[in-house]
Amino acid sequence: MPLDRSLPDDVHQSAEELRTALKDHGITLPSLGVDLPGFAGVYGVSLVALGNCNAATARRLAEVLRKAATR
Repeated sequence: MPLDRSLPDDVHQSAEELRTALKDHGITLPSLGVDLPGFAGVYGVSLVALGNCNAATARRLAEVLRKAATR
């Protein structure tokens, strides 16, 4: 997979789009955001940090993804 050379605004927008899509399914990842060290990285790759979540949130996310995969 090629490296994603997204601009900072693109990464912020991507994180917000993901936050909104997850919210539509009742899922909140409290630490979801832009990975700030990625901006200082050698390769200049901007990353979205998914952060931590509890076990119930992880199960809900897995459930939503499984349902989406069967469509």
